[in-house]
Parts: sequence; C-alpha cells; structure tokens
Amino acid sequence: MAVLVTGGAGYIGSHTVAALLEKGEQVVIVDNLYQGHRDAVLGGKLYVGDLRDEAFLSQVFAENEIDGVIHFAANSLVGESMYKPGMYYHNNVYGTLCLLEQMNKAGVSRIVFSSTAATYGEPERVPIDEFDRTEPTSVYGETKLAMEKMIRWFDVAHGIRSVSLRYFNAAGAHESGRIGEDHRPESHLIPLVLQTALGQREFIAVFGDDYPTEDGTCVRDYIHVSDLADAHILAMERLRGNGESAVYNLGNGQGFSVKQVIDIAREVTGREIPVRIEARRAGDPAVLVASSQRARQELGWNPYRSRLQDIIASAWRWHNGHPNGYDN
Repeated sequence: MAVLVTGGAGYIGSHTVAALLEKGEQVVIVDNLYQGHRDAVLGGKLYVGDLRDEAFLSQVFAENEIDGVIHFAANSLVGESMYKPGMYYHNNVYGTLCLLEQMNKAGVSRIVFSSTAATYGEPERVPIDEFDRTEPTSVYGETKLAMEKMIRWFDVAHGIRSVSLRYFNAAGAHESGRIGEDHRPESHLIPLVLQTALGQREFIAVFGDDYPTEDGTCVRDYIHVSDLADAHILAMERLRGNGESAVYNLGNGQGFSVKQVIDIAREVTGREIPVRIEARRAGDPAVLVASSQRARQELGWNPYRSRLQDIIASAWRWHNGHPNGYDN
C-alpha cells in the first residue's frame, strides 16, 4: 500500500515525501510542476499531471494501491489570489473535488489536508487556537476553508476521514541539503533575506516598522519544514489508527519579528543584509502565532527543530548549494 502525495514536488510536499521514504513507506507523487520541481523528488513514483484531469487521476489510482492521501496541491500566493480569484477557486477547490471523487470511487478513506492559518483572517487573540472564528481576508484563505469544509462533507456522505493542518510560515531545508525552498516568484521572508545575503537582491524590504510590537515589525510563527512533514505523517498515522476527523493548528508557540529574522540571518551567514523600510502592506496583522497544544497532545507532535538560528542555517546551506535554485 502506498501514500499518495499531491503537490509532492513542491516545498513542503517534497520534504514530506522524503520523510515518508525515510520511514520505509511506498510513495506515489502527483504534481503538475507548475510550482514544483522534479529535482526536489528524492524517490517514489512521480506522475506529472493535473488533479483536474479525470483520465489522468483515474490512471494514478488504477495503477497503485493507495492507502491514504496527503494533499498539498494548491496555489498559495495571497496577493495573487486577490486578482486571480477564478484561478484559485478552479485549481484549489475544483481540484480538491476531483481528488475526493476519485478517492471515493477507489475506496480510499483517509486524507491529510495541508490547510493554512489564513483561514482565521484577522486574529481575535494570540495565539490562535482551533476554536477561533474563521473569517479569511484573502481569496487564498477562502479557498482553503472551502476545501476543508468540502472534505468534511465527504466524510459525512462517504466516510472519508480527514485531518486538516493549519499553519503559517514553513521555513528551512532538509538536513541532507538536497531539497529546499525555491518559489518562482519568491514571496517568503527567509529565502528573500538569504537571496539578499547572496547578493541576488539589493536589499530586503521591510513593510512597516511602526506596528505595536517590541521592535515595530510584524511578528510571525516560523516552523521548520521537516517538522511540518512529521506532523503530516503523524496525522496519517492517526487516521490509520481509526482516529476521527479533526483540525489541528501547527506552530512553534513563539513568534519572531521581521527584524529578528534579519538579524539572525546576518549572524548565520556572516553577510551584510541591506534593509529598506517601506510602507505597510494592506491586511498585514501585527502578530500571527498559532497554538499547537492540541496537535502536541493528540498527535504527539513535537517540533524539535524550533530554534530560528537552526532553521535559517539549514536554509542557508541549501541556498549556498543551489544559488540559482533548482534546474527545473
């Protein structure tokens, strides 16, 4: 029996594939390589294609004994989603519908869904927990929430049990140095800071330094990508053990400001990292930190790679070895 990982050539997906392989799992990967990279897949059986292609997806399930699905495949840029809502609803929501329907036909009854803490929108309190209201402020967050709800209705109607994992900022790279973070265009803070350290950017833009935080810059929750991979595997193990459907937040339990990230990157790299203060971006909350207490208690998840210095150091090793990103 194999685990199907959709979006398995992407950043978090590829690290999850690597972790599954390290555990001796058989892995099938589906990715259209729109944002994913063939070189990020370290093993398993890769199918290049789109979830919305019924014949393609049917072939994947027909040719493999699928035990469960870990679902990463989605567009994920908040800004882009605001001016391309149709693309996000079609790829994220319709793509998930196609996947669920194929799972139901094949009798596959377990799915771990890579969701987002963007489903909460502007937080009512910090840290955010799973019982806080969900009011997304972006199309991206709305589509992820719609995907969560649709998955739950497939549980009611067809017995497809699920775990949805909500988190903010994945960061870092695999300890082997073979896989890391390469988005095109890049939108995440840590790789942008490291690109600046490599001289690929003139400066790192800091959007606002007058927030009600200790140093005036936004505070975010950063989680090592391999810790996230572990959480997805623990969630699958919960479902294999007949656990009920659930939603969990994932977080380090502490936040780091933009200035802290830049200062630690300077220490790790030994490089000057020029900064330019720019105007605030619309919709950026001052602090976003998620509570992961339930995931720790019920999944047994422990994010042991939580030191920001270690997270940035692992990312720096990968960026140094891949200054131009993946070849494909």
